[in-house]
Amino acid sequence: MIELRDVTKTFPKGKGGEFRAVDGVSLTIGRGNVFGIVGHSGAGKSTLLRLVNHLEEPTSGSVLVDGRDLGALDARELREVRRSIGMVFQQFNLFRSRTVLGNVAYPLRLAGASRAEARERAEEVLRFVGLQEQARRWPEQLSGGQRQRVGIARALATSPDVLLCDEATSALDPQTTREVLELLRRVNDELGVTIVLITHEMDVVRSLCDHVAVMADGRVVETGGVHDVFARPEHPVTEAFVRSALHDLPEGPALDRLRARHPGRLVTVPVGADASASDELSRLLREHRVDFRIAHAGVGEVQGRPLGSVTLELRGAEGDVDACVARLADREAERGKVGAR
Repeated sequence: MIELRDVTKTFPKGKGGEFRAVDGVSLTIGRGNVFGIVGHSGAGKSTLLRLVNHLEEPTSGSVLVDGRDLGALDARELREVRRSIGMVFQQFNLFRSRTVLGNVAYPLRLAGASRAEARERAEEVLRFVGLQEQARRWPEQLSGGQRQRVGIARALATSPDVLLCDEATSALDPQTTREVLELLRRVNDELGVTIVLITHEMDVVRSLCDHVAVMADGRVVETGGVHDVFARPEHPVTEAFVRSALHDLPEGPALDRLRARHPGRLVTVPVGADASASDELSRLLREHRVDFRIAHAGVGEVQGRPLGSVTLELRGAEGDVDACVARLADREAERGKVGAR
């Protein structure tokens, strides 16, 4: 649905210099995917999103939407492609002078729909997002979550093929964030809309996305299926994001407290959907006459499958514990990570 081919975007920077906001990015986003782009502030992810709907033109490289190179289109053709792309913003960007219904109908009127057609379609999408009862209210009378639902309804009004979400949940509390993510999942499942989601929260990616690209300094440093990236992060930036979402590794003062409470050998082992790995762990502990106690656990779900790690306190003769840890490391080398804490 969307393809970026070696795309670079530079901006002028004092005294004739330039700043590369996006640096040689190539990505393919399949039709019907929910694709997350994650990175810290300044990583280039929002600029990348603006390249997809041609609000920014690439300095070099090509951006294709549904097979059409945006840089090769004339003004009329570009407007046609943009009508197939909806946009949802962090700060909602609603017109305070228009009712909820008026906000949702606005892009339809711009596209040439009659007042009656725009009203009918606006009421339809408001029903879809669960706000039909709020149609006559003003944006300031709504909660943050309701306003974001209006923003989603407005983006859906023209029946887009692609929905671009720029930090769409960053201004919301955790409960409202979950509700908005559930709505976006419905948009994808029931309407078949391809969603590209910009975020700095890996937990949002875990909850909603099928695929993810991790950005740092304008480049994509890692990309893949969400479960694969969570299970085997390769870049340090990705590993830090994954750790922030799974909360599975005790560190710093938390690790010091664990060591104080558990004087035995602390070992962290991965937990995944493969039940045989747990059986293998139990067998190895029995074989080496090593007892254990769970010192810390952080296991969540990623794409419906358990993922995380458990930190165990191993207790037994020192030689038996050493042999057990060595066997664990050998067995887990191809599946994940095992490490003494």
